[in-house]
Amino acid sequence: MSTTSEVRIGGWLLGPLAWLLVALLSTTLALLLYTQALMAPQTFATVAALGTLQAVMWYATLAFAIGMWYYTLWLTIAFFKRRRNVPKHYIIWLLISVLLAIKGFAFSPVNDELALRQLLFPLLAAALIVPYFKRSTRVKNTFVNP
Repeated sequence: MSTTSEVRIGGWLLGPLAWLLVALLSTTLALLLYTQALMAPQTFATVAALGTLQAVMWYATLAFAIGMWYYTLWLTIAFFKRRRNVPKHYIIWLLISVLLAIKGFAFSPVNDELALRQLLFPLLAAALIVPYFKRSTRVKNTFVNP
């Protein structure tokens, strides 16, 4: 009979978990804002008046926000269940976050200081968390469930 016990989520893994939970809250709030905008009667007329390219970009942004929310929710559930594929998907999720921040930095008509701040946090998180997920024995011992 084996007496080995599974390693619980703890230590430095609480940081990536907190980042994931904050991102889930953030994307949920963003989707609520999109839903509120979609409920307004003048939204579709305003989007149609923007032109075809701008309307397509608005709907594509909405689709990406929904997709990112589902992926973040799935990853959060898998993180708590300590699934084996969490480290790989967490790294993919971080890279998608960096790409979306770069898209916002390059194409959004916002102040450069705000865009740079929005880009800094995903880059910093990816720079710190990816090597930890790749090399840590705690990560390898925690995420063992199929």
